[in-house]
Amino acid sequence: MKSSFLSLIRVDEAVDLAKSIAPAMPPERVLLDDALGRVLSEDVRSDIDIPGFDRSWKDGYAVFAADTTNATDSIPSMLKLKGRIDMGAGEKMSLSRGECFNIPTGGQMPDGADAVVMVEYTDEVGGDVLVKRPVAVGENVVKKGEDFPEGGLVFGRGEVLSASDLGALAAIGYYEVPVMKKPVVGIISTGIEIVPVDKKPKVGEVRDVNSYLCSAFVRKQGGIPLHLGIVRDNEEEMISLIRSGVDKCDLILISGGSSKDIRDITARVLYTEGEVLAHGVMLAPGKPTIIAKVKDTPVIGIPGHPAATYMVLSVIVRHLLVAMAGFSDTMKSVRKARFVTNISSEKGREEYVRIKLVAENEAMPLFGKSGLLNTIVESDGVIKIPAGREGLEAGEEVEVFLW
Repeated sequence: MKSSFLSLIRVDEAVDLAKSIAPAMPPERVLLDDALGRVLSEDVRSDIDIPGFDRSWKDGYAVFAADTTNATDSIPSMLKLKGRIDMGAGEKMSLSRGECFNIPTGGQMPDGADAVVMVEYTDEVGGDVLVKRPVAVGENVVKKGEDFPEGGLVFGRGEVLSASDLGALAAIGYYEVPVMKKPVVGIISTGIEIVPVDKKPKVGEVRDVNSYLCSAFVRKQGGIPLHLGIVRDNEEEMISLIRSGVDKCDLILISGGSSKDIRDITARVLYTEGEVLAHGVMLAPGKPTIIAKVKDTPVIGIPGHPAATYMVLSVIVRHLLVAMAGFSDTMKSVRKARFVTNISSEKGREEYVRIKLVAENEAMPLFGKSGLLNTIVESDGVIKIPAGREGLEAGEEVEVFLW
């Protein structure tokens, strides 16, 4: 068994490698009520014009715009009130010059009318309406198909559906929605010192933090976490969990036991049970990361310290989950900020520094050992120091990758 640990790869190479082994999720259909946060598996087009008719988007009076050209408070235009348009009325009304219809918001525009005067700029006197300001053609009117035309693209494949998107899908008749299946992600923690979170640890023991870090992260990225268990340095148990996991999971995350010491259980098992594609990434913290496959299932071995775990999840695993889910990662959670202090870095290794946003878009570094949780809890995200840099200077603009 030969270790390739010393063959460190760059972070961008690790990301590309992880994405290259991402299995594509099959499509499925879910009820509209269950589609929030899901990823569309195909383009969605409107089956009708929305709106299906010209309608008012203000309470007021449907008019010919030309009849209001010279209207003022002191010399209003006088129009004959022909009637009132009810919401949902199927009968199409018609209008002649010098006439108007009272119309509610959403009401169907009568034939001939090309604008709506807001009710607050009118007075109704007997059977006439005094219009006290002019309107332009199309003012306060939503045209047929202006929202979505029949056959028009509403959402593209890969769109992550928001609450407002579900409203649009309801409008175009999508009672069932075509989405990507959520990836099932198996999670294994390793270490003889690891105990369940509901057990008070004895001296030398620690609670299973990383299973829940990984689980929450997977949910945030649209996956379904599956806790496969804790392995306390038992090779047969690890092999059993991995072999059963690859049959029911689309991805497996193993925290702990990935270091350069070939005696570490994760490294040892993955070298024997699967194909190790990379063992070691130019990432601090997170150097001992393993990228492997067992059968056709990607397996990521993650360092056991919680801060390193969360770094690897954010910098590498996130891209893998995005590729599996089928949506384009636009990095919406990136913010520009000004770095507040000088910081040095080890040239030749890409480094990610946890930061806290302070004052007006200022980024302050939070230093701490990778085994500590407090810098994850207190930080807002990370900044990247490229491998070719020896650090950053105070006042430099940086990109903050928000957690």
